[in-house]
Amino acid sequence: MTERKKPTSLRYRRCRFATAFPLEYLYTSSHFWIAPREDGAWRVGMTKFATRLLGETVELGFAVKLNARVSIGEVLGWVEGFKSISDLHSVVEGIFLGGNPALQTDIALVNKDPHGGGWLYAVSGTPDAACLAARGYARVLDASIDRLRAT
Repeated sequence: MTERKKPTSLRYRRCRFATAFPLEYLYTSSHFWIAPREDGAWRVGMTKFATRLLGETVELGFAVKLNARVSIGEVLGWVEGFKSISDLHSVVEGIFLGGNPALQTDIALVNKDPHGGGWLYAVSGTPDAACLAARGYARVLDASIDRLRAT
């Protein structure tokens, strides 16, 4: 059995919020992460910050069919938490490969393991050119937290 290495991460802390961002992932200013799969496709999930804003995840659904062509920004479905409900937009252009099957039996993975087993969907294609590396996303998150603190 091969031991699985943990990804190298950027530790992040601001106010009372702390997390770690895997360095090999890409991030969006809308608080999603994009991780490469071995087959060249991409897994997409919400960052820990996004899951905190959403609250405990209770439902996830998709409006697009398996193997459908999707575009950046296209609404793929929705995610509902105790605090809010939000549309899921594609952050990868290509072919929709479906939702995370593990979430059908354990939706709590979205909150328990947001940067790992709680991924939402997969797409084969090209990530949004506006994606950021972990350090760039940390700066976006700083600004987001500062805006929340100012209200």
